[in-house]
Amino acid sequence: MKIVYDSYDSPLGMIYAVVDEIGVRRIILFEEEWLEYTNKNNDIVRNNKLCSDVIKELDEYFKKKRKEFQVPLSIEGTEFRKRVWSALRNIPYGEIRSYSQIAESIGNPKATRAVGQANRDNPLPIIIPCHRVVGKNGDLVGYAGDKIYIKKFLLQLEGNEMCDIIEFKNTRVR
Repeated sequence: MKIVYDSYDSPLGMIYAVVDEIGVRRIILFEEEWLEYTNKNNDIVRNNKLCSDVIKELDEYFKKKRKEFQVPLSIEGTEFRKRVWSALRNIPYGEIRSYSQIAESIGNPKATRAVGQANRDNPLPIIIPCHRVVGKNGDLVGYAGDKIYIKKFLLQLEGNEMCDIIEFKNTRVR
C-alpha cells in the first residue's frame, strides 16, 4: 500500500498528514513524533496532490471555515477504539464531553479509563476531535501528554465558552 505525506504550517506549528489509497491514516502534530514515524516508515514520500484534500480541510478548520472533516479516513485499531473514535467524531464543534460520557455513549459506562487510552492513542487528532474530551468535573486533562495548551488552543479556536477564561501561560502556540 502506498503511503504518502504532506505538511501544513498551522498556528500550532507544522502538522504532518499521512495518507494512503483509502484515506487519511495519521495526523502528526509534533516534530519528535514525525521523526519517529519517518524512521519507522523510511519509504514514505511527499505527495501534495494525494494529500491536498486533507491539507485544504485543515486550513479551513484553522481559518474557522470548517466545523466537520469530510476526508475519507484509513483508521487502524481495535473495534473498541474505533467505537470511541466514532463517538468523538459525533461531539459537535465547540462542545465538550467527559470521558465518562463517551464511555456511556458507546454502551460501556465502566470503560472510562479505556476511553482515555483510546483518546490518547488517537491517530487523527483534530480530525477525530479528542481535544473535545475533558475530565468529569470539566477540567482540561491530558492532551498528548503534557501539551494541554494545544487542547486549550483548539477549544478556544472553536469558540468553546469555558475556554474564554483560560490564560495562556508558557504556551508555544504561534
